Amino acid sequence: MLTTVGMFLLGLVLLALGGDSLVKGASGLSRRLGLSPFATGVLLVAFASSVPELAVNARAVWAGYQDIALGNAVGSNLVNFGLTLGIAALVAPLTVRWRALAPLLLGFALASVLAIVFGRDSVLGRGEGAVLLALFVLALGFLFARSRDERAEVREALEAFEATRTDPLLNALRLAIAAVALWYGARLVVENAPPLGAALGLSPLLTGLLPVAVGTALPEIAAAVAAARRGQGDVVAGHAIGSSLFNLTFVLGGMAAFRPLPLPGSFTWFELPAALALALVLYPMLRGDLRITRGEGGVLVAAYLAWLLFELVLIQPTAL
Repeated sequence: MLTTVGMFLLGLVLLALGGDSLVKGASGLSRRLGLSPFATGVLLVAFASSVPELAVNARAVWAGYQDIALGNAVGSNLVNFGLTLGIAALVAPLTVRWRALAPLLLGFALASVLAIVFGRDSVLGRGEGAVLLALFVLALGFLFARSRDERAEVREALEAFEATRTDPLLNALRLAIAAVALWYGARLVVENAPPLGAALGLSPLLTGLLPVAVGTALPEIAAAVAAARRGQGDVVAGHAIGSSLFNLTFVLGGMAAFRPLPLPGSFTWFELPAALALALVLYPMLRGDLRITRGEGGVLVAAYLAWLLFELVLIQPTAL
């Protein structure tokens, strides 16, 4: 058991290293190639933080652990809204001036409703996965179009996020390190998650929802807390919302488009609606005074813990 836990934790460390190296390498090369710092910043802030989850899910699907991949895809969204944003706001209130984020959150809600409807027959088909992928493309286009008109301070914050050295050899090395670290990190996590979950008495789905999703999100939570202390609320919220949309549309949709995806009974009745509910709780916070206060952060954390208790006490026993 100790070996399993150690290998699982080592996999999480490698995923964090790989994600960080990928962001720095991609940022440096994009600057070297003359791409817009703002456009690069938007992409990295909104979607790059999902790369470790994407690596784990791709490996899990390839290895036949689809329930773990499903749990991670949706569990990461619950962690993003409930823990990442909530804990960051508890540390320091978040000022969110990036106006594109509130409509993007509505896009996540729409995608959640579609996924719930699509999954009522317990299968997410290829065509339905393609619809979710199309929503990702539309959301990406909207994000770029809307963000061009953002305030100067928002543009500066996003451009500053991706600033790094542009040496091509250094960034090629970073990308090589990222590829190796993500490959082996995902392999270690996926190979050790099933015995770890079994030892804890968790179903495969809940293994993905809890130890895998929370574990892969820990570096993001730490980064969000640090960004909150620096007053970078746009970066924190952009990470959480963009990553969640990416997980639901690109990752889940891509899994289904690759092959029809069987869904556990609780997935469309409890897990997906829980992520939707957290998004709806968050929306008025972004539309109100443009701040996520400590009190609102506490609400998000409490909502996540309430879902966790509900899942463990009422749903988990029926799944075993």
